[in-house]
Amino acid sequence: VGSALSMEADGVLYMHAGPEISVAATKTFVNQMACGILLALHLGDVRGTLDIDEHARLVAELQGVPALVERALMLEAQLADIGRRHAHARNALYVGRGINFPIALEGALKLKEISYVHAEGYAAGELKHGPIALLDEEVPVVAIATRSRTLPKMVSNVQEVHSRDAPVVALVTEDEDPFDSGIVQDVIALPPCDELFSPLLNVVPLQLLAYHVAVQRGCDVDQPRNLAKSVTVE
Repeated sequence: VGSALSMEADGVLYMHAGPEISVAATKTFVNQMACGILLALHLGDVRGTLDIDEHARLVAELQGVPALVERALMLEAQLADIGRRHAHARNALYVGRGINFPIALEGALKLKEISYVHAEGYAAGELKHGPIALLDEEVPVVAIATRSRTLPKMVSNVQEVHSRDAPVVALVTEDEDPFDSGIVQDVIALPPCDELFSPLLNVVPLQLLAYHVAVQRGCDVDQPRNLAKSVTVE
């Protein structure tokens, strides 16, 4: 609020997220996504491309997302254990599909930023075009496999990863684990929500995982080396 950019812009969506103390953005990332969703719902309303009943349903479900995020935060003990077991990794791969591909990118970015582990986010459908060649038992793969229209394809991708002996950490929807026994090393079960809002929920365990890997490696999670909160050079 009151920034130079806000005064130059023709229109502004204020997040009101409060101060972000850490250099690595977490809550502001989630709030930016929420603002984008609200803008999309508004445009669908004013342009007449979104049914009135569907608009009301989506708004009501969006209002319930904070409670789902609280439930995701309750998984911290499990994520701390996973972080401890993978803190030695030198490389990691994050995969997602559709609306959750950017969340795979964000999960990998957070791991790089605060734990200094090389990590890459990839579209799961692109695995066999290169990244799968890097996989072995020393490269953990984090797969976003929550309820979605592309879940069957994601399951197939994870089976390919498993066949290369890479340990898999999978985000799934509660009571909907789609994987056969032994395919996934760790299952992170998240409460169900509309696929449109799943990025808001799925990013939380990835942020916590990066945090706990960084803590195990003795890194300063609030002030990572070589990074700055505000970038003033091109």
